[in-house]
Amino acid sequence: MGTASGEVMVVLVTATDSLPHKQEVISRLRNQIPGLVSIIQNVNPKNTNVIMGNRTITLWGKDTITDALGAFQFHISARSFFQVNTLQAKVLYDQAVVYAGLTGQETVIDAYCGTGTITLFLAQKAKNVFGIEIVEPAIEDANRNAARNGVKNAEFIVGDAVQVMPDLYEKGLRPEVIVVDPPRAGCERVVLETFVNMHPERIVYVSCNPASLARDLAILAEYGYKTVEIQPVDMFPQTFHVECCVLLKRKHMP
Repeated sequence: MGTASGEVMVVLVTATDSLPHKQEVISRLRNQIPGLVSIIQNVNPKNTNVIMGNRTITLWGKDTITDALGAFQFHISARSFFQVNTLQAKVLYDQAVVYAGLTGQETVIDAYCGTGTITLFLAQKAKNVFGIEIVEPAIEDANRNAARNGVKNAEFIVGDAVQVMPDLYEKGLRPEVIVVDPPRAGCERVVLETFVNMHPERIVYVSCNPASLARDLAILAEYGYKTVEIQPVDMFPQTFHVECCVLLKRKHMP
């Protein structure tokens, strides 16, 4: 549900394309859910802990819903990640921008960018920003979101950071700032090593898992990146879940 828009999307995850009593299901959902603008079927035949599969079918209504974060409007599709607590998400993203220390001259990489939320916040104060995301529909949303908000200094790349980051390094990209907001498992070591090889002055690490965060900060410390400050953000009040925004700076050796 879009907090600002009130738009509701219902996603039905099935193991096969078959959806018994499809029209009746659609009719009942439309009659019983206020604000409903989209009914989606996602097909996931795999028996894993990953909820969503690769195939998405719009059964009724729009392909996306909209929501707002700060001054930005966002399109959100079924497979795209978007923070549900938008008020606190703005607090988190504003903190990431503060830690990035941007002056308007920097090139920034936003790894695991999703629908481009943090990317657009960064683009307000950076020279240019590259967003990387493995989920293709999320990148499609990110491009729409940049266009919708008139952001012209953001470029989005679809692909796994494990492959994309080394490729950007080989092409000579040397960002002054890297912002990373990975899944709960954290970053692959090759991704962290590529960050280090690019020699950014600052790394801003956003994490929803203190365990993988601690592991990755220790790895970055091995390569000369000092953890300067950590700001926890309570995204889910009255639960043990917490997001952390971390500033790391590169140590300059004598």
